[in-house]
Amino acid sequence: MSAEQMSIGEMLAATVPMARTLNIEFLETTPEKAVVALPDQSEYHNHVGGPHAGAMFTLGESASGAIVLAAFGDQLSRAVPLAVRADIAYKKLAMGPVTATATVGRPAADVVAELDAGERPEFPVTVAIQRADGAVTGEMTVVWTLRPNS
Repeated sequence: MSAEQMSIGEMLAATVPMARTLNIEFLETTPEKAVVALPDQSEYHNHVGGPHAGAMFTLGESASGAIVLAAFGDQLSRAVPLAVRADIAYKKLAMGPVTATATVGRPAADVVAELDAGERPEFPVTVAIQRADGAVTGEMTVVWTLRPNS
């Protein structure tokens, strides 16, 4: 399967070893929203029996990367998307499978306009991490940039 035929989820699973290690599932990936799931796996539990904080961080970062590729994939010939910084807040105990839903915090057209102007745009991606019952267990913001190719 060529890169053009792969879905964003398949591409990330193939190229990001940590996503494969955690068996992260890419459920939905559009420029408006990415939904990524972390199955309940005892080998990645913490001391209270839920997903380890590191696994939840990886889940959220993976969701943010998926939406960045969906929203800005057409810019890859001239810029590399890079995570600049991330902040996560653990709100409630996460037990069982969890999902992360990511959205871009700025209009894509504004980000591309900055890139067109020769700038290195930054933009936030917000992520909500939820249990199966819908309770938000974590909130994350990953700031991304599009680094122009030299």
